[in-house]
Amino acid sequence: MSTAPQVPGILYLRFRKAGGGLPDSAGYEGLLALLGALTPVVEAAPPDGALADVRGALRYFGQDVKGLASVIRIRALALHGVDCAIGAAENPMLARMAARRAAPGTTFVVPGGGAAEFLADRPAAALDGVGAATARTLCGYGLDSVGRIAAAPLGTLQRITGVRTGRELWERAHGIDRTAVVPGAAARSIAAERSFPRDELDRERQRRALMSLTEELGARMRGDGQVCRALAVSVRYADRTGYATLTRSRTLREPTAHSAALTALAYRIHDSFALQRARVRGIGLRAEGLTDRERATCQLSFDPVDERARRIEAVADRLRAKYGPQAVMPGRLAA
Repeated sequence: MSTAPQVPGILYLRFRKAGGGLPDSAGYEGLLALLGALTPVVEAAPPDGALADVRGALRYFGQDVKGLASVIRIRALALHGVDCAIGAAENPMLARMAARRAAPGTTFVVPGGGAAEFLADRPAAALDGVGAATARTLCGYGLDSVGRIAAAPLGTLQRITGVRTGRELWERAHGIDRTAVVPGAAARSIAAERSFPRDELDRERQRRALMSLTEELGARMRGDGQVCRALAVSVRYADRTGYATLTRSRTLREPTAHSAALTALAYRIHDSFALQRARVRGIGLRAEGLTDRERATCQLSFDPVDERARRIEAVADRLRAKYGPQAVMPGRLAA
Protein backbone atom coordinates (compact mmCIF):
# COMPACT_ATOMS: atom_id res chain seq x y z
CA MET A 1 0.00 0.00 0.00
CA SER A 2 1.49 3.33 -1.07
CA THR A 3 1.74 6.28 1.28
CA ALA A 4 0.49 9.64 0.06
CA PRO A 5 3.18 12.34 0.00
CA GLN A 6 3.14 14.76 2.89
CA VAL A 7 2.05 18.35 2.36
CA PRO A 8 5.01 20.77 2.54
CA GLY A 9 4.01 22.51 5.75
CA ILE A 10 7.37 23.32 7.39
CA LEU A 11 8.87 26.74 6.70
CA TYR A 12 12.43 27.90 7.24
CA LEU A 13 12.78 31.67 7.05
CA ARG A 14 15.97 33.67 6.57
CA PHE A 15 15.63 37.30 7.64
CA ARG A 16 17.50 40.21 6.11
CA LYS A 17 16.86 43.93 6.61
CA ALA A 18 15.63 45.62 3.44
CA GLY A 19 18.70 47.86 3.42
CA GLY A 20 21.06 44.96 4.15
CA GLY A 21 22.29 43.43 7.37
CA LEU A 22 20.82 41.25 10.09
CA PRO A 23 17.86 42.35 12.21
CA ASP A 24 18.76 43.52 15.70
CA SER A 25 17.64 41.63 18.79
CA ALA A 26 14.38 43.56 19.18
CA GLY A 27 13.58 43.17 15.50
CA TYR A 28 14.32 39.46 15.59
CA GLU A 29 12.02 38.92 18.56
CA GLY A 30 9.33 40.91 16.75
CA LEU A 31 9.64 38.61 13.74
CA LEU A 32 9.23 35.57 15.97
CA ALA A 33 6.13 37.16 17.46
CA LEU A 34 4.79 37.74 13.94
CA LEU A 35 5.18 34.03 13.19
CA GLY A 36 3.67 33.18 16.57
CA ALA A 37 0.48 34.98 15.56
CA LEU A 38 0.08 32.46 12.72
CA THR A 39 1.21 29.25 14.42
CA PRO A 40 2.26 28.34 17.96
CA VAL A 41 4.93 25.96 16.62
CA VAL A 42 7.86 28.33 16.01
CA GLU A 43 11.50 27.49 16.72
CA ALA A 44 14.09 30.27 16.87
CA ALA A 45 17.28 29.75 14.84
CA PRO A 46 19.39 32.82 15.63
CA PRO A 47 20.97 34.94 14.37
CA ASP A 48 18.85 35.28 11.24
CA GLY A 49 16.44 32.36 10.90
CA ALA A 50 13.38 30.57 12.25
CA LEU A 51 11.49 27.32 11.69
CA ALA A 52 7.70 27.25 11.68
CA ASP A 53 5.28 24.34 11.40
CA VAL A 54 2.32 25.89 9.55
CA ARG A 55 0.33 22.77 8.69
CA GLY A 56 -2.46 23.78 11.05
CA ALA A 57 -2.31 27.38 9.84
CA LEU A 58 -2.80 26.28 6.23
CA ARG A 59 -6.15 24.78 7.13
CA TYR A 60 -7.13 27.67 9.39
CA PHE A 61 -6.31 30.43 6.88
CA GLY A 62 -7.39 28.46 3.82
CA GLN A 63 -4.04 29.05 2.10
CA ASP A 64 -1.49 26.89 0.36
CA VAL A 65 2.08 27.11 1.61
CA LYS A 66 3.15 29.71 -0.98
CA GLY A 67 0.17 31.90 -0.17
CA LEU A 68 0.87 31.84 3.57
CA ALA A 69 4.58 32.52 2.95
CA SER A 70 3.59 35.60 0.93
CA VAL A 71 1.48 36.84 3.85
CA ILE A 72 4.46 36.43 6.19
CA ARG A 73 6.82 38.28 3.82
CA ILE A 74 4.42 41.20 3.37
CA ARG A 75 3.89 41.57 7.13
CA ALA A 76 7.62 41.26 7.90
CA LEU A 77 8.46 43.95 5.36
CA ALA A 78 5.64 46.29 6.38
CA LEU A 79 6.04 45.96 10.15
CA HIS A 80 9.78 45.37 10.57
CA GLY A 81 11.47 46.43 7.33
CA VAL A 82 12.77 42.88 6.92
CA ASP A 83 12.74 40.79 3.77
CA CYS A 84 12.46 37.00 3.94
CA ALA A 85 13.83 34.15 1.88
CA ILE A 86 11.63 31.18 2.67
CA GLY A 87 12.04 27.46 2.10
CA ALA A 88 9.00 25.18 2.38
CA ALA A 89 9.09 21.39 2.59
CA GLU A 90 7.71 18.41 4.49
CA ASN A 91 10.43 18.38 7.17
CA PRO A 92 12.89 20.82 8.78
CA MET A 93 16.00 19.55 6.97
CA LEU A 94 14.49 19.97 3.51
CA ALA A 95 13.02 23.36 4.50
CA ARG A 96 16.46 24.63 5.57
CA MET A 97 18.03 23.44 2.33
CA ALA A 98 15.20 24.97 0.31
CA ALA A 99 15.68 28.31 2.08
CA ARG A 100 19.30 28.35 0.91
CA ARG A 101 18.00 28.08 -2.66
CA ALA A 102 15.46 30.89 -2.21
CA ALA A 103 16.36 34.44 -3.19
CA PRO A 104 15.28 37.28 -0.87
CA GLY A 105 11.59 37.98 -1.32
CA THR A 106 10.83 34.52 -2.74
CA THR A 107 9.68 31.11 -1.54
CA PHE A 108 11.29 27.88 -2.74
CA VAL A 109 8.92 24.93 -2.26
CA VAL A 110 9.97 21.28 -2.27
CA PRO A 111 6.72 19.54 -3.23
CA GLY A 112 5.49 16.57 -1.23
CA GLY A 113 7.26 13.47 -2.47
CA GLY A 114 9.78 15.60 -4.40
CA ALA A 115 12.74 15.20 -2.06
CA ALA A 116 14.68 12.80 -4.32
CA GLU A 117 14.49 15.12 -7.32
CA PHE A 118 15.34 18.17 -5.22
CA LEU A 119 18.37 16.52 -3.60
CA ALA A 120 19.78 14.49 -6.49
CA ASP A 121 22.06 17.09 -8.09
CA ARG A 122 23.04 18.92 -4.90
CA PRO A 123 26.74 18.68 -3.96
CA ALA A 124 27.61 16.54 -0.95
CA ALA A 125 28.52 19.61 1.12
CA ALA A 126 25.01 21.04 0.60
CA LEU A 127 23.42 18.19 2.55
CA ASP A 128 22.35 19.35 5.98
CA GLY A 129 24.85 18.27 8.63
CA VAL A 130 27.71 17.49 6.23
CA GLY A 131 30.79 19.54 7.07
CA ALA A 132 33.83 20.26 4.93
CA ALA A 133 35.85 17.30 6.27
CA THR A 134 33.03 14.77 5.69
CA ALA A 135 32.40 16.19 2.22
CA ARG A 136 36.07 15.76 1.30
CA THR A 137 35.99 12.16 2.51
CA LEU A 138 32.85 11.38 0.51
CA CYS A 139 34.21 13.05 -2.61
CA GLY A 140 37.34 10.95 -2.28
CA TYR A 141 35.11 7.89 -2.81
CA GLY A 142 33.29 9.48 -5.74
CA LEU A 143 30.23 10.37 -3.65
CA ASP A 144 30.26 14.01 -4.65
CA SER A 145 26.50 14.54 -4.96
CA VAL A 146 23.53 13.77 -2.74
CA GLY A 147 22.11 11.55 -5.47
CA ARG A 148 25.22 9.39 -5.46
CA ILE A 149 25.20 9.23 -1.67
CA ALA A 150 21.57 8.08 -1.77
CA ALA A 151 22.45 5.40 -4.32
CA ALA A 152 25.30 4.02 -2.19
CA PRO A 153 24.54 1.00 0.02
CA LEU A 154 24.05 1.80 3.68
CA GLY A 155 26.90 -0.53 4.66
CA THR A 156 29.30 1.32 2.37
CA LEU A 157 28.48 4.68 3.94
CA GLN A 158 28.90 3.20 7.42
CA ARG A 159 32.33 1.79 6.54
CA ILE A 160 33.40 5.20 5.21
CA THR A 161 32.01 7.47 7.94
CA GLY A 162 31.12 5.21 10.86
CA VAL A 163 27.97 3.34 11.84
CA ARG A 164 25.93 6.19 13.30
CA THR A 165 27.09 8.90 10.88
CA GLY A 166 26.59 6.55 7.94
CA ARG A 167 23.00 5.85 8.97
CA GLU A 168 22.21 9.55 9.42
CA LEU A 169 23.89 10.37 6.10
CA TRP A 170 21.90 7.68 4.28
CA GLU A 171 18.61 8.90 5.75
CA ARG A 172 19.27 12.55 4.97
CA ALA A 173 20.31 11.74 1.40
CA HIS A 174 16.89 10.09 1.02
CA GLY A 175 15.15 13.19 2.42
CA ILE A 176 14.39 11.59 5.79
CA ASP A 177 14.51 13.89 8.81
CA ARG A 178 13.30 12.60 12.19
CA THR A 179 13.53 15.97 13.94
CA ALA A 180 10.52 18.18 14.63
CA VAL A 181 10.01 21.90 15.04
CA VAL A 182 10.45 22.55 18.76
CA PRO A 183 8.65 25.69 19.95
CA GLY A 184 10.91 27.99 21.89
CA ALA A 185 11.77 31.65 22.24
CA ALA A 186 15.05 33.02 20.98
CA ALA A 187 17.98 32.76 23.32
CA ARG A 188 18.81 36.15 24.75
CA SER A 189 21.40 37.63 22.43
CA ILE A 190 22.74 40.82 20.86
CA ALA A 191 24.25 41.20 17.43
CA ALA A 192 26.11 43.65 15.23
CA GLU A 193 27.45 43.61 11.70
CA ARG A 194 30.07 45.32 9.54
CA SER A 195 29.68 45.61 5.77
CA PHE A 196 32.49 46.41 3.36
CA PRO A 197 31.93 48.89 0.49
CA ARG A 198 33.26 46.23 -1.90
CA ASP A 199 34.28 42.58 -1.74
CA GLU A 200 37.16 42.47 0.73
CA LEU A 201 40.09 40.11 0.17
CA ASP A 202 42.42 41.58 2.81
CA ARG A 203 42.38 39.21 5.78
CA GLU A 204 43.75 41.89 8.10
CA ARG A 205 40.84 44.22 7.32
CA GLN A 206 38.41 41.38 7.95
CA ARG A 207 39.98 40.77 11.36
CA ARG A 208 39.89 44.48 12.18
CA ALA A 209 36.15 44.48 11.42
CA LEU A 210 35.76 41.47 13.68
CA MET A 211 37.69 43.19 16.50
CA SER A 212 35.48 46.27 16.18
CA LEU A 213 32.44 44.00 16.61
CA THR A 214 33.82 42.32 19.74
CA GLU A 215 34.70 45.72 21.20
CA GLU A 216 31.18 47.01 20.48
CA LEU A 217 29.33 44.00 21.88
CA GLY A 218 31.68 43.69 24.86
CA ALA A 219 31.09 47.34 25.80
CA ARG A 220 27.31 46.94 25.42
CA MET A 221 27.24 43.87 27.65
CA ARG A 222 29.44 45.44 30.31
CA GLY A 223 27.26 48.55 30.28
CA ASP A 224 24.18 46.39 30.84
CA GLY A 225 25.83 44.22 33.51
CA GLN A 226 25.69 41.12 31.32
CA VAL A 227 27.96 38.35 30.07
CA CYS A 228 27.53 35.89 27.20
CA ARG A 229 28.12 32.15 26.99
CA ALA A 230 28.79 31.78 23.25
CA LEU A 231 29.64 33.67 20.07
CA ALA A 232 28.34 33.17 16.54
CA VAL A 233 30.26 34.60 13.58
CA SER A 234 28.60 35.06 10.17
CA VAL A 235 30.62 35.71 7.02
CA ARG A 236 28.91 36.80 3.82
CA TYR A 237 31.10 36.12 0.78
CA ALA A 238 30.88 35.95 -3.00
CA ASP A 239 30.59 32.55 -4.67
CA ARG A 240 29.72 31.30 -8.14
CA THR A 241 25.98 31.76 -7.58
CA GLY A 242 26.09 35.26 -6.04
CA TYR A 243 26.56 35.58 -2.28
CA ALA A 244 26.49 32.95 0.43
CA THR A 245 26.57 33.20 4.22
CA LEU A 246 28.41 30.89 6.59
CA THR A 247 27.61 30.96 10.30
CA ARG A 248 29.39 29.10 13.09
CA SER A 249 29.11 29.37 16.85
CA ARG A 250 31.28 28.23 19.73
CA THR A 251 30.96 28.31 23.48
CA LEU A 252 33.31 30.38 25.61
CA ARG A 253 35.33 28.68 28.33
CA GLU A 254 33.34 30.73 30.84
CA PRO A 255 30.66 33.44 30.54
CA THR A 256 32.34 36.79 29.90
CA ALA A 257 32.02 40.28 28.45
CA HIS A 258 35.81 40.83 28.38
CA SER A 259 36.63 42.10 24.89
CA ALA A 260 39.98 40.32 24.70
CA ALA A 261 38.36 36.94 25.38
CA LEU A 262 35.60 37.66 22.86
CA THR A 263 38.14 38.70 20.23
CA ALA A 264 40.27 35.58 20.73
CA LEU A 265 37.28 33.25 20.24
CA ALA A 266 35.94 35.29 17.29
CA TYR A 267 39.34 34.98 15.57
CA ARG A 268 39.35 31.21 16.09
CA ILE A 269 35.89 30.92 14.57
CA HIS A 270 36.96 33.13 11.66
CA ASP A 271 40.04 30.97 11.08
CA SER A 272 37.86 27.83 11.03
CA PHE A 273 36.07 29.06 7.87
CA ALA A 274 39.35 28.68 5.92
CA LEU A 275 38.32 31.46 3.52
CA GLN A 276 41.83 32.63 2.69
CA ARG A 277 40.96 33.83 -0.82
CA ALA A 278 37.28 34.55 -0.29
CA ARG A 279 35.79 37.89 -1.35
CA VAL A 280 34.04 38.90 1.85
CA ARG A 281 31.25 41.49 1.74
CA GLY A 282 30.21 41.51 5.39
CA ILE A 283 30.90 40.03 8.84
CA GLY A 284 28.37 39.66 11.63
CA LEU A 285 28.80 38.74 15.29
CA ARG A 286 26.17 37.60 17.79
CA ALA A 287 26.75 37.21 21.52
CA GLU A 288 24.45 34.41 22.66
CA GLY A 289 23.21 33.09 25.98
CA LEU A 290 23.21 36.44 27.76
CA THR A 291 22.88 36.35 31.50
CA ASP A 292 23.33 38.78 34.38
CA ARG A 293 26.96 39.14 35.41
CA GLU A 294 26.12 38.54 39.07
CA ARG A 295 24.55 35.16 38.24
CA ALA A 296 27.47 33.90 36.16
CA THR A 297 30.12 31.65 37.66
CA CYS A 298 33.57 32.74 36.53
CA GLN A 299 36.95 31.33 37.42
CA LEU A 300 39.14 33.62 39.48
CA SER A 301 42.14 34.98 37.62
CA PHE A 302 45.60 35.18 39.16
CA ASP A 303 47.18 36.56 35.99
CA PRO A 304 48.37 40.14 36.69
CA VAL A 305 48.40 40.95 32.97
CA ASP A 306 44.76 39.92 32.63
CA GLU A 307 43.76 41.85 35.75
CA ARG A 308 45.52 44.95 34.41
CA ALA A 309 43.74 44.59 31.06
CA ARG A 310 40.37 44.40 32.80
CA ARG A 311 41.10 47.54 34.86
CA ILE A 312 42.10 49.42 31.71
CA GLU A 313 38.93 48.16 30.04
CA ALA A 314 36.81 49.51 32.90
CA VAL A 315 38.46 52.93 32.63
CA ALA A 316 37.95 52.93 28.85
CA ASP A 317 34.26 52.13 29.34
CA ARG A 318 33.85 55.13 31.64
CA LEU A 319 35.57 57.41 29.11
CA ARG A 320 33.38 56.11 26.27
CA ALA A 321 30.26 56.67 28.37
CA LYS A 322 31.33 60.27 28.97
CA TYR A 323 32.88 61.25 25.62
CA GLY A 324 31.40 58.82 23.10
CA PRO A 325 32.20 55.37 21.67
CA GLN A 326 35.19 56.65 19.66
CA ALA A 327 36.91 58.24 22.65
CA VAL A 328 39.01 55.14 23.36
CA MET A 329 39.74 52.27 21.00
CA PRO A 330 42.46 49.66 20.49
CA GLY A 331 45.48 50.90 18.54
CA ARG A 332 44.81 48.29 15.86
CA LEU A 333 41.46 49.93 15.11
CA ALA A 334 42.75 53.49 15.33
CA ALA A 335 45.45 52.87 12.72
